[in-house]
Amino acid sequence: MLAPAPAPTVHRRAATLDALGAIALWSTLALLGLKLAHVPPFLLVGIALLLGAACGARGISFRLRPAVLLLGVYGLFAYHFCLFLALRLAPPVEANLVNYLWPLLIVVLAPVFVPGTPLRPRHVVGALLGFGGAALLVTGGRLGFSREGAAGYLLALAAAVIWSTYSLLTKRIGSFPTSAIATFCLVSGALALGCHAVFEPRYVPRAAELPFLALIGLGPMGAAFYLWDRALKGGDPRVVGTLAYLTPLFSTALVATFGGGRLGPTSLTAMALIVGGAVVGTWTALGPTGGSGRGRACGRQAVL
Repeated sequence: MLAPAPAPTVHRRAATLDALGAIALWSTLALLGLKLAHVPPFLLVGIALLLGAACGARGISFRLRPAVLLLGVYGLFAYHFCLFLALRLAPPVEANLVNYLWPLLIVVLAPVFVPGTPLRPRHVVGALLGFGGAALLVTGGRLGFSREGAAGYLLALAAAVIWSTYSLLTKRIGSFPTSAIATFCLVSGALALGCHAVFEPRYVPRAAELPFLALIGLGPMGAAFYLWDRALKGGDPRVVGTLAYLTPLFSTALVATFGGGRLGPTSLTAMALIVGGAVVGTWTALGPTGGSGRGRACGRQAVL
């Protein structure tokens, strides 16, 4: 006798755990980056993505459909390309804030890219609370947008659009295995190293930097992408997008704990907004009801 299929609620909870795993890994980027401040950005990304490819080396294949491979390069390479140029052409704090529109865009654009995901008020409220908290954390409550940085802001917005649409398209297409992320990392890493050769001065990492390069490549620039792919394919993109605002919260907490930073009233207020947004935006998926009546019915049927 075949084993009963797991209930949809079980899949959603597994996807939520995958999303939280990716978010936890991404939150270590700022702390690890402090140890790699002298490494040129494109070189850092190139090395890290090649190590990320090594995480799933068995999945490397160039027999992927061209559209799938282009999607992966669009997400992993084009996103970092736009973001790093944005950070060069605009004040980093404001450019990073614009970049943090991507979780909000995932929530707002979900109905456009993924059929059957209507936008509910709780999703919008949760995402807006998360963005408000992220804005406070990133800027410290002080903004200084300048006309001179307009090109950088546009590139940061492009980065946010790229990552949000890439994430939603992986959910919509869903016809390639998560192991294909290794190929995405390999090709994107090679392109990033090419950008290093063109745009940046030559740099040879020091021995003391190698362990931190390995940690970034195997964690936030490696395993996190595999977890994120599984989360988007198996979960609700509106919920996953809302949870993504936990990234700056965890990142700030790690830097404050291990990097010598401090948490002031503004940071604590921002954290409260992010946590509140996560609760509001994910309540139905994670709360006592455990999902829709249909999901509960399927769960009962599976048990029976």
